[in-house]
Amino acid sequence: MATCRWDSFIQFLCEIYQTPDADGRQGLVDELLTTHDEWPWIERDKATFVFDSWTAQNVALNLDIINRDPPFENMARLEDTSLWYFQRYFDRDALVDYMFAVDDPGTPLAQEIDLMDRVGRFWQADALNAMSISASQVDSSVLQMPRARPFPNWAAMAAVPRGRVYRHRFSSVQMGFSNRSLWVYTPPGYDAKDGVNYRLLVLMDGQWAVNLLEVPYIADALIKHGRMQPIIIAMLAGGSQSDRVAEYVGNDKHYAMIAAELLPFVQAEHRIEPLDLGLGGVGEGAVAALHAALKNPAIFGHLIVISPPLGREPALQLLKSYAQRFRDSPILPNRIFQSVGRYEQDLRFYQPALALRGILERRMSHDPELRYRFVELGSGHSLAAFKSVMPEALAHAFPPG
Repeated sequence: MATCRWDSFIQFLCEIYQTPDADGRQGLVDELLTTHDEWPWIERDKATFVFDSWTAQNVALNLDIINRDPPFENMARLEDTSLWYFQRYFDRDALVDYMFAVDDPGTPLAQEIDLMDRVGRFWQADALNAMSISASQVDSSVLQMPRARPFPNWAAMAAVPRGRVYRHRFSSVQMGFSNRSLWVYTPPGYDAKDGVNYRLLVLMDGQWAVNLLEVPYIADALIKHGRMQPIIIAMLAGGSQSDRVAEYVGNDKHYAMIAAELLPFVQAEHRIEPLDLGLGGVGEGAVAALHAALKNPAIFGHLIVISPPLGREPALQLLKSYAQRFRDSPILPNRIFQSVGRYEQDLRFYQPALALRGILERRMSHDPELRYRFVELGSGHSLAAFKSVMPEALAHAFPPG
């Protein structure tokens, strides 16, 4: 590939504006798209997004950090060319999802009857950017600013000893479901016959953990490099999106399912240490992990809490209870990891996260057993953010030795 001769996108625009004929302008666009191989084009704290189309009537950039409905920034089309572009400044640690909305009606998403149909018809990933993440058969592209957390393809890493993932069917009388998928990861070198018990981490939303978040592959790499002790990870699939709040938020039956049904099931199949366990989740799943861990912190000594929506009903009512228990309980999980995205909704995610951080940091100042870590991500509420912080979460919750 030829080398791009423009040092900045502005320099390219200057040459475009100095070129009067349409053929010459389009020739410059074709040269740019052929020679510049990293999109979006990042220059210090500015990112330039481009989209190539002769037929589109309007193109918008859909960013997960825009707090309006719809979360779009309109892209401009260079006259007499097929190139649409938009430029924006970001924090240098930003890691955000984005898509292009092409000829989208631009109406509020909150009023959309069938959002997935709209996404399938009008939204698309950035064909010029290989960095992406998929959810519900929809691909989103990922912008990674220079100081953002790494976002590698963990599954593609060579020379990493691999553990195994077993798929079970699990039913619960407490929760009233049957034959839900349960994936259990065992670390490299695991042998059920050698008499060694392993600590167990239970992660909510197992369908995300085992696939999109690449938890087994992350665990393999961390174990190889001595960042994390070998553990067993049980990843139980969550219910439907409409059932998440009822299932995960403040539900004592969900805790009873974990304690009385899931743990005996996993212990019957795999060698676990039953008195030193961990819980973790993202979003509403993090609320479920919080709730269950505070029910029995003497056993659940490891807790991973990523972006819980504690500023929305009914979790808002639980926030005061959780805060009091974190302040006053004689026993807490002794290793707690918490994270939130800087661009997540302020009252729903960000402010409650800071309030919980203050309580736990004060508790840590006079509790020598508590090991607490808080991370603020340059992200919104997205699977890309959750995946990027998962290595730190696992390494803190289950350090080597």
